[in-house]
Amino acid sequence: MTHTKPNVGATVGDLRFPRVVGEGVIAVGQPKDRWTMLFVYRGKHCPRCKRFLAKLNNALSAWLDVMDVVVVSSDTKEKAQADREEFGWNFDLCHGLTEEQMRALGLYVSEPLSEAETTGLFAEPGAFGIRPDGTLMLVDISNGPAARPDLEELLDGMKFNIENDRPVRGTA
Repeated sequence: MTHTKPNVGATVGDLRFPRVVGEGVIAVGQPKDRWTMLFVYRGKHCPRCKRFLAKLNNALSAWLDVMDVVVVSSDTKEKAQADREEFGWNFDLCHGLTEEQMRALGLYVSEPLSEAETTGLFAEPGAFGIRPDGTLMLVDISNGPAARPDLEELLDGMKFNIENDRPVRGTA
């Protein structure tokens, strides 16, 4: 059994995700003037994701002081919009993460256990710190919903990395 790890230090590539609010897409992985933290969540069917994203939303202003925040799942626009409205999420929320994009990010991909869960393949959680030049600095992936980064620690670590221009770690 193999699982392809994302290549830290390498260019993320051109990832484009349809916006839930507004028109167009959010592009991740191209050069820009700010760092980006990309969070992948399992989707509407996941209560643990909702708790994690509620914590992110509560701390969003501190995150946005440091970097852009993009959140995406494989959900349809309708499912993602329903969650955004129900939970009052203010971060850039996207939908339609494809299997190809999941695999390019090195995410674990799951099949639903039943139609009550969801109806198609979905990504397990991931967090990706992306430098302004589009290279991957930090990766945190899980094969299930229970293992997530501590948002306060993650933000503190990202601030340290940014302020001190730290090199990519864990390349071997």
